[in-house]
This record gives sequence, structure tokens and C-alpha cells, in this order.
Amino acid sequence: MSGRPQKNGLDTPVRYVRGVGEARAGLLRKMGIQTVADLLMHVPRRYEDRRRVLPVAAVRAGGMVVVQGIVRSCGVGHRAKGGTVFEALLQDETGMIVCRWYNAAYLKDVIHSGDRLVVHGKAQRVRNGVVIQHPEFEHLSDASEDASLNMGRIVPVYSVTEGLSQRIMRRIMWNAVSAYSDQVREALPDTLRMRRSLPHIQSALRTVHFPDDLGEAEQARRRLAFEELLYMQLVLVRRKLQTETELRGWAHLCPGRLKEKFLKSLPFQLTRAQERVISEIERDLKSPRPMHRLLQGDVGSGKTVVAVCAILQVIESGAQAALMAPTEILAEQHARVLKSFLEPLGIRAPLLTGSVEGGQREQILRALERGRTQLVVGTHALIQEPVRFRRLGLVVIDEQHRFGVAQRGRLYRKGVCPDVLVMTATPIPRTLAMTVYGDLDLSVIDEMPPGRRPVKTSVIREKDLGRTYAFIRDQVGEGRQAFVVCPLVSESEKVEAEAAEKVYEELWCGELAGIRLGLLHGQMDAEDKERVMANFRRGRLDVLVATPVVEVGVDVPNAAVMLILSAERFGLAQLHQLRGRVARSHHQPHCFLHMGRASAEAERRLALLAQTNDGFRIAEEDLKLRGMGNLLGKEQWGRFRFRVADLLQDGAILAAARREAEALIREDPALNLPEHRLLAARVKEFERRGGGLAGVG
Repeated sequence: MSGRPQKNGLDTPVRYVRGVGEARAGLLRKMGIQTVADLLMHVPRRYEDRRRVLPVAAVRAGGMVVVQGIVRSCGVGHRAKGGTVFEALLQDETGMIVCRWYNAAYLKDVIHSGDRLVVHGKAQRVRNGVVIQHPEFEHLSDASEDASLNMGRIVPVYSVTEGLSQRIMRRIMWNAVSAYSDQVREALPDTLRMRRSLPHIQSALRTVHFPDDLGEAEQARRRLAFEELLYMQLVLVRRKLQTETELRGWAHLCPGRLKEKFLKSLPFQLTRAQERVISEIERDLKSPRPMHRLLQGDVGSGKTVVAVCAILQVIESGAQAALMAPTEILAEQHARVLKSFLEPLGIRAPLLTGSVEGGQREQILRALERGRTQLVVGTHALIQEPVRFRRLGLVVIDEQHRFGVAQRGRLYRKGVCPDVLVMTATPIPRTLAMTVYGDLDLSVIDEMPPGRRPVKTSVIREKDLGRTYAFIRDQVGEGRQAFVVCPLVSESEKVEAEAAEKVYEELWCGELAGIRLGLLHGQMDAEDKERVMANFRRGRLDVLVATPVVEVGVDVPNAAVMLILSAERFGLAQLHQLRGRVARSHHQPHCFLHMGRASAEAERRLALLAQTNDGFRIAEEDLKLRGMGNLLGKEQWGRFRFRVADLLQDGAILAAARREAEALIREDPALNLPEHRLLAARVKEFERRGGGLAGVG
């Protein structure tokens, strides 16, 4: 970008805004603000109403207050614990109150006896009464614009960085809004704005930064959020339309005999939810339009059976299928289950992972390329260059949030517009599904198989561990099995492995001495992992001590107890996944969440898990606590970044934006009408940059 102001003022580097300069521009860059457009879209995170001045006598502890008066005395003192404190005694006609600033000795040159001040801060109770701690202040004799920006009005509060105070940020924003907001062109069609009662973009930008009342501020914020969400939905709706109208894949037409034989062989009845979802997928597969469907269902809801029905339809129509899982343990689990389901039908499902080498690997690759193998199960190994298919018709991706977009795309491109079914056992809040997967059709298995008991979940402390291990002993005595999951360690998988080995040794010699223990962690080679898992599945081990590697893919119906050590280190969704490992049979399952040193917030999170088995409620709470990036992971999240929209509170706006996007694309698929051309340019820029109200000029 040029070092000079741009022809379009909104592309001007932020350093040229009055009051910024080179040093402050560096601070703003840390916050992702490089241009005037970025600055205008840096909306306040909250507001403070500083219009009402309270009499000193009316000040009560616990709230934010505005008072004004004359400084009767002031000075710097020293604190017993070190540091300084500056105090000013402020008096009005009703009384006096102390204003206190810590480590701000410089104020002795700013505030003097006799000065008239207006202050804003939190009133707090101390031993000798009530004081106002570290307030912002203005001299009443000051007629500058800064004084009018910080007192006597609704004042914006921004996200800032060290070295950039609220006072400076407000001044910069005032200058930017004053000089540039009238250059912003309106991209939303007038008919849409009128239908949704949305203010003009210029008015919204002025109001969101410096409102006259809080209702006006929220209306402006909602308008800006709507525009961001509309851009995103236009991207997703257009992609979906392209898939439906432009791409041509395989129409998998067949009598359905394989599926019929498979369903008759099952020792249980499908749930209504499974039947509904199978019908949705079958309808997609019969269409020449490539399927792009997200299958969502809690742990144990029966997603694998649904996926097998789709696979059989594709195989019977003469095409091939591939199932990709994120870990070798999960891939091996799928291969084992599919073998039991499909071998009676004459269908092989070889396993292809990084551990499959030599002649066995070459044999699998040749059979896939020549079309002799109809189904392959694997890990990331499936997306490597040597893997080729004769006619790949269906891609099934399990625990898809563990794969990046590029990884999924590489498997997809091994066929010619194959159908895609992505599955997750992590319940996804509706707003999140509409955002990240808005270009996919959504199927939800919202019903558990009959006979499954909800997991009894208990939060325990260190003092309760002895009783918990005794309970595990009792369960083992009754023929059950148990998991002990070691703490999540952020440093590395190697550190987690060492922690698991330590727990294993302590239990072997202590609380679970004499019990048949197994150890499983990510640092073990594939052969050792499979040996341990096989022994656990076959009942040759009573308790499996493991790292979080068992979160997915470990299906041992006889396991009825899950103990998670230092559970406060895990996210809610991950804890819900882990306890799902013991909810797969008719035995009463138990999950114990051991809480070490935990904050009040961690205690609330774990208490929620003890109260409910509702995965969607847990997922909503997890989204609130951890945010998009942490919930989905860096590779999955990041397609869209929002400056204004908040998916936790803007669900209704998102739904409205989706409806408007669908209507716009129906009316004008390419957004070529004159009234849509600026909108089309903004959407293109939004997609290129991955979010924000890009290019608001």
C-alpha cells in the first residue's frame, strides 16, 4: 500500500488520520487496524452513560457514577505495600468524596486545589466510607472537544492495546468519523433497508461511535452486523447454488438391495431420526447434483449405520466410496465395524493409514485405481498423491472439524464431483452451523437408540479420589471396565504421554493394584496402540489409562466408568465427547469429573455437565466460553472474521441475513443488476479478505 493518502479516502493508511501518526499507527496495527475503513469498523465494545451527574450525598458503593465539584485538597501519598496513591477531596453542595488514583503521582501536576472537576468511575466501599477509584476526569473550565467527548454524554468504550488510552482512542475515532464517514457508499439496496428498517451506512457509522442514546447505538450496531452477516451468507448461498445448478456428479440409482440386506441383518431397529436422515441422504444420492451434507449426531446416536446405508447405495450403483477419519484409532475402529457389517455382503473395506506399508500398501493402491476395491477406510493417508480412484462417488469424513478445509478438498478432488457426507459427534449450535457450514445441507440425528441410559456425571475433588477408585474396583468386580483419562497438557503430546505413564505407574502400585491396567497415548507406535485397544475391547484389560486420544473412536460397550483427571483443563464439548465413550450399552454409565485447582468459572462449567446430557446446550455454553477459534480449531475456523457481528447474540440477525441472501440470489444470481453491483463488489472483497466490512468505500 502506498505511503500517501489514497484516492479513495477510506483506503488511506490510518497514520494519516488526525491524531494518529506513525507511533500510534503501529499500536493500531496490532489490533488489525491499517486503513481508515478498518478504523471506522472498530466499533465500541460497550458504552457508559455519563449524562447524569449525581450529588455526592447520593453516591452509593457498587456502581459507576459521575460527580462534579471543587477540589478542596489533593496530594501524593505512599502505600504500605509499595507504590504511590494520589488522592483528591472533591466537594459539591451536598458533601465531599475522595477520588483515588494508584501509581499516578504525575497527577500532582495536573490536578490542584481549587480546580473544578467532573469525574467518572466506580464507587467502592472502604474502611472510612466510599471512594471513587481511578476515575476518568475533566476540568470543568476545559472547553476543548476532548472534554465534550469524555463527559456529559454517552461515551464509547473501545478495545484498545497498551499505550493507547480510551481518551486517545475516542479522539482518533471522532476525527475519523468526522472526516471520512460521509465518503462511505451504501451497498444495501434501498428496498432491503426499508424492509428491515436499517439506517443508512453513513448514519449507522456516526451513531455507533457517538450515539445520542443507547437504543440508537444498538440499532446502528445491528445494521452493521446485518451487513457483515449478509456478505457471508451471500458467499455461502452462492456456493450452494453453484453446487446445485452448475456441478454435475453421479446419480446413484439402484434397487437398494444391498441396503435392504444390511438393515435386515442388524440386531436392532433404526430410530425414527435415523430413518429420516437415511431418506434425506438417499434422495441426495439419486440426484445428479453433488451432495454436500453435514450429518450431526451425539455420541452413540447411530451415525455409522446411516453412513453405511449411503456407502451401499453408491457401491450398488457401480461407484467407489472413501471414509476418512482424523486418527488411526478411529480409522481402525471404523474398519473393524465396517468389516462386520459389509463382509457378509461380499464387500471388503481395507484400511489405509500411515502405518500400512510395503506390499500391502501397493496392493490396496492398485485395487483402488483399477476399481476392484469398492470402499477404503483411512486417515490423512487417503489424500496423498499416490492414492487414485477409478470412480470415486462418495466421500465420508468423520469428526470433520479435525480436518482443515484444504485437506477435505484434496480428497474431494480425487473424484469428479463426488458426493460428500461430513459427520460430527460434536453438537454444533445453530448459529455456528449456519456460519461455518452454511453451504452444506444439514441432517441431525436427534434421538438416541432405545435402552441407552444417560450418563450419571459427578464433579469430585482431590479428597474424593479414593472413593472413586474404590467404586471403579467394585465395577470391575461386577464385570465392567473403566477409563482413566489423564490431564490435558498444552505443551506437547510427549508431555501428555509422560503424564499418563506417571498416572499408570501410580495406580499400578497404589489405588488399582491387582487390577489389569492398560496404557494408551499418542506417542505409542500403531502396533502397540492396536494391541492395547484389542486387549481392552476383548476384556483382557479392566481399566485403560489414557490421554485424550480416546476422545473419539474407542467403542467398548462394556466400559461403564469414565474418570477424567483435572477436568477443568478440558473444554465442555471435549468432556461431553469423552463421557460418551461409556454411554454405549444397557449398563448404567458413570462419569467422574475430577477438579483440581479450578476457578469459579471452571466450577460452573463442570457443574453444567453434571446437570445435563444435552449436547446442544453444552455446545452453546462452550461457544460462549471459548469462542469460535478455540471450539473449532485454527484450521477449521477463520474463513470469516467479523468486526461487528457477534454470533452469540446475533442469531436472529443471522437468520434474517440468510433469508435476504437467498431472496437476492433467487432474484439476481450474479448480482449484476445496477442496484446490486456495489454489493457484489463488497461481497467479493469480503470473501477475498475472509471477513470484515471490507472496502466500505
